[in-house]
Amino acid sequence: MRARKSQKLDLNEAYPCPCRRRGRIQPIVLTEAFGCDRCQQIFVLRDDGYVIEQLSNHYPYRRAWRWTGHQWVVSRPFTPQYYILLLSMAFFAIFVFLLLWTTVQPPASASAVLRFGVMLLILVFLLVVLVMALRR
Repeated sequence: MRARKSQKLDLNEAYPCPCRRRGRIQPIVLTEAFGCDRCQQIFVLRDDGYVIEQLSNHYPYRRAWRWTGHQWVVSRPFTPQYYILLLSMAFFAIFVFLLLWTTVQPPASASAVLRFGVMLLILVFLLVVLVMALRR
C-alpha cells in the first residue's frame, strides 16, 4: 500500500485530533500551534509546515503526525542511530551465542538439542536484560 502524500497544514483551519479522541484541533491565536477542544493537548507545527508534534511530558520523545487530507499518519523520522543500535545488539547476540556454544558443557547423557535449548534460553535471558537496560 502506498503512503499518501502529505499536505501542508493551514494555520487557519481546524482538523480532527490525531489522538483519536473525536476532538478537533483548532489554531491557537498568534502562535504556530493547535489546541484540541476535547483532550486539551497542544500540538506545535514543525518548520516545514507538514508535521505537527504533540507537546507532552509523558513520553521521552515527541509524537508527530502528518496530514494526508483525510487522516493523520504517524510521522517516523529516519534515525540511523537506531539501526546502529540494532546492529550492535545483533553482533552482541551472535557473540554471546558463540561464546555459550563453546563454553557450556552439558552432562554426558544430554543431547545436542538439550544443549542448544539451554543456550537459547540463556541467550534470550541476556537479550531481555540488555533491552531493558537500553530502554531508558
